[in-house]
This record gives sequence, structure tokens and C-alpha cells, in this order.
Amino acid sequence: MIVLDTHVWVWWVHGDAQIKPSQASVIEEAESDVIGVSAISCWEVAKLVEHGRLEVPRPLDQWLRLALGYPGVRLIELSPEISVASTGLPEDFHRDPADQIIVATARVNDCSLVTSDQKIISYEHVETVS
Repeated sequence: MIVLDTHVWVWWVHGDAQIKPSQASVIEEAESDVIGVSAISCWEVAKLVEHGRLEVPRPLDQWLRLALGYPGVRLIELSPEISVASTGLPEDFHRDPADQIIVATARVNDCSLVTSDQKIISYEHVETVS
């Protein structure tokens, strides 16, 4: 299993050129296994659309349903364990609570996180694919 950071999930769904070959390769390999998407990523996408920072080609509820239906994708709910783990990250790690939850999701599930976020890549306590 791998976990996708929100921006990588959006890039993958949109076929965006910003996705790196290493990221595309690991995602393709995981299609026959599990590609985890944190529930907080759905909220993040919704907020980006709400604030005009992201456009999706169809109504948001339809986009989310389709994006969660991609091969191998599994929605990972926000569990009490992930919630607690997100609060145990170093204070200077990342101020964005969504990123804290996504990192905690990868750590609790003991899997790699596919991201281009430099703050996350620099954090030595989560394995990343960048």
C-alpha cells in the first residue's frame, strides 16, 4: 500500500504533467494493490475548489466519486489512531493539519507517502516517494 498526498492524487486523476515519473511508476505498480487516499484529502480538494484554487471538470461530488473509483484506490478514514498520531509529530514539522493527518496516515499504515511537499520529504520519520 501507498498513500497519496492530496496534490499527487489530483495530479494523477487529472493526468497533470507535474507528477514525476517516479511517482507515476509507484502509483501504477500499486493499482493492483492499494492506493490509499486519506479522507482529509477529500476535504482539502473541496476547500481548494471552494476558494477557487482548483478547478475540477464536473461537480465536486461527482469528481470525488470518480477519483475514489480509480483502480486500487481505497479511502482511508480518519481513525482515532491516526488522529492521535497526527498530534505527536514535531511542532516544527508542518503547520498544515491536513498534511499532519496525511503523514500520520502513512505512518500508522506503515507505508510510503507519495508527495512533492518538501517539508514532508525532509521529515525523516516517513518514507516518501518524490
